[in-house]
Amino acid sequence: MGIWDTITDLVEAATPWTTAEAEAPAQVEEQKEEATPSKAEDTEEPEAAEAAEAEEAPEEEAEEEEEEEEEDDEEELVDPKEKFEEECKESKQCAPAKHHFDECVERVTSASAQGESKEDCVEEFFHLAHCASSCAAPKLWSVLK
Repeated sequence: MGIWDTITDLVEAATPWTTAEAEAPAQVEEQKEEATPSKAEDTEEPEAAEAAEAEEAPEEEAEEEEEEEEEDDEEELVDPKEKFEEECKESKQCAPAKHHFDECVERVTSASAQGESKEDCVEEFFHLAHCASSCAAPKLWSVLK
């Protein structure tokens, strides 16, 4: 390998747009042709096509029912962390943080009604969330496997 080969390789690596490379044609067109029967086949055997569709329909319905059952199972799962955090937000331990957050929400709501809203309650919210997380953590570890 000579010096010119090295320089050529470096230039080709730095400028990938100089070489035009075509991608393979999509396989979708071939599948469509195979899936759609010709008109001659439709006129000769319409009953056979209907029978094949009738056989596939119960299988598809059974698959759809299984998917719906799986989705129902997933919906039943409840995150214990959220439950514990809600309990902790209402507990005596987080009462001061919740009180500050509620006061801030009232202040901001009344100010926004008058058009003078320059404050948000992000800091108070994070204090409440931190308190709830700290309170819920020990309870959560006892529930998790």
